[in-house]
Amino acid sequence: MAISYLSTRGAPTPLTFREVVLAGLASDGGLYVPDHIPEFSMAEIAAMQALSYPELAFAIISRFAEGIAPEALEAMIADAYKPFSHAAVAPLKQLDSQTFLLELFHGPTLAFKDFALQFLGRLLEHIIGKDERLTVIGATSGDTGSAAIAGCAGRANMDIFILHPAGRVSEVQRRQMTTVPDKNVHNIAVKGTFDDCQNIVKALFADAEFRQNHRLTAVNSINWARILAQIVYYFYAALRLGAPARAVSFAVPTGNFGDIYAGYMARRMGLPIDQLIIATNRNDILTRCLDTGTYGMGEVAQTLSPSMDIQVSSNFERLLFDLYNHDGKAIAAMLEGFRRDRKLALSPLAWNRLKAQFTAGAVSDEDTKKTIADTYRATGELLDPHTAVGLAAGQRCRRDTSAPLVVLATAHPAKFPDAVRAATGVHPPLPAHLADLLQRNECFEVLDNDITAIRRFIDARR
Repeated sequence: MAISYLSTRGAPTPLTFREVVLAGLASDGGLYVPDHIPEFSMAEIAAMQALSYPELAFAIISRFAEGIAPEALEAMIADAYKPFSHAAVAPLKQLDSQTFLLELFHGPTLAFKDFALQFLGRLLEHIIGKDERLTVIGATSGDTGSAAIAGCAGRANMDIFILHPAGRVSEVQRRQMTTVPDKNVHNIAVKGTFDDCQNIVKALFADAEFRQNHRLTAVNSINWARILAQIVYYFYAALRLGAPARAVSFAVPTGNFGDIYAGYMARRMGLPIDQLIIATNRNDILTRCLDTGTYGMGEVAQTLSPSMDIQVSSNFERLLFDLYNHDGKAIAAMLEGFRRDRKLALSPLAWNRLKAQFTAGAVSDEDTKKTIADTYRATGELLDPHTAVGLAAGQRCRRDTSAPLVVLATAHPAKFPDAVRAATGVHPPLPAHLADLLQRNECFEVLDNDITAIRRFIDARR
């Protein structure tokens, strides 16, 4: 049965996979989701145990990617994971008898975003062909920007514009974006927060004339292809720990909700998952929502885990669409009220459904530092602060200690050397391919938190 893609806000015309990848955001401001989820049987999942990472990725992604020739899809996936430095692509490392790190930082920019964006860059290039040109635009709280640039830099049929909050990403994160010399790469430091950057990107997509004139497409996790590629490593980890014969729990450092939403999708596809643990820092809108049933926006606080310094988790809208039985009009009305009132109260039924799918815990900077230090003393492993948030929340929230707990190690510790050194006294070195990063020339523009200024900047470079 063919999959069509629907907007979470009820736009009447469903799209194909190719159309959704290019569109990114729906014309009504909603996010695209498949109209049904293909499921694997237990026998089918068991048969995947011997597959390599690219082979597993093809088995999962091909269920959604109708309209892409299988041989082309297989080649894109194989090529996407060639730059990864570990033969397993996403290796598991054991911390104790039932706790594992899923190392998602062996890609070219040392963060989990590489898994989706190495694939998405190739997919966009394939879909658009040689005769048209795309304007790729995204907002980043740290890692998405560099991963998107690595996936799109130098491609002849696209320009990429990345917005990051000025002074609110680590130096390594910033330089990974701003030292790429390719002429199709444009970096903008916005005087504001990540949420400000994200709001500008959404507003640009809502401007129908601008969107059409520039052929805009999105690389943030609002793009369905981003979610799709991230489903794979949940299957990969669980299979290596005995799935489907036993269920596995996952603790996921969470800001924009895309990564853990991919785990939710893996569960819906049939993967036996015991717990999905949302790990947040002081910016704990998701944890508070599970605790109280109210999704209430606060002020963004700067923390040791800056990629999670987010108060509006865009992909939560996709989950709301499920919690409210795919009622797009209801979701549109709820989100309009949220923009006005800065809070959204779930119905009792929706709140119970949310709590049935997820557990959540918020971790302070003090506990983040303690987790980094304690883990190093006990195991010799250096954790980046985001992974430490995941481990701390996972240990606190896990219910069944007999079920393996997989903590998503979302970034290499060298991306956050100051936090790691402060906690352990050890300065984590950058890998060889980035050893001279701090000496490379930077190129970026600092602009006000103003959509008109951003629009003019893009106009002048297209």
